[in-house]
Amino acid sequence: MKLSEMIAELPQHCSLGVKTSSKGHQHYWRGYKLHWDVADSGRIPISCLLTGASVHDSQAAIPLMQMSADRVRWKCDIMDTAYDAKAIRPHSAKLGHEALIKPVKRKHTSKDRPGKFTEEQKQRFKKRTIVEQLNGRLKDEFGGRSIYVKGAAKIMAHLMFGVVALTVDQLLRPHTP
Repeated sequence: MKLSEMIAELPQHCSLGVKTSSKGHQHYWRGYKLHWDVADSGRIPISCLLTGASVHDSQAAIPLMQMSADRVRWKCDIMDTAYDAKAIRPHSAKLGHEALIKPVKRKHTSKDRPGKFTEEQKQRFKKRTIVEQLNGRLKDEFGGRSIYVKGAAKIMAHLMFGVVALTVDQLLRPHTP
């Protein structure tokens, strides 16, 4: 399937989203969700998609991976449990990447499920937290939390101004590997 077709299949209308906190409480919001792919260092956004809030992260993963593959080269896809879906690992392999996806704890595990991370993979997976820090910075420092416009196009424009400013700020910060 072409990238444009994958993106067209994602719902982009205002909808109700829900997220379960680490303490098990559900948080609801009405609106949209920005999905983004960042470079391995976790510092620089590569691709972004705006969907309705009800779209699960795993639904946007393959279009984002494809969009980013057209822009940059990388070796490893690092994702949290929200991306533990059957189609994502094979697509990552098809792109020539290693998929480091934290598996969801399930009662019945199949034989084709990946095993535990090696020590090297555990160290690489720690970079995943940097993405969450970028999410927080976009919301708190670059206008992603309070949006006073309506419509997907205006919201995407508002968020992209924040993403551009965040990217410049990230590039100007000293980087320690």
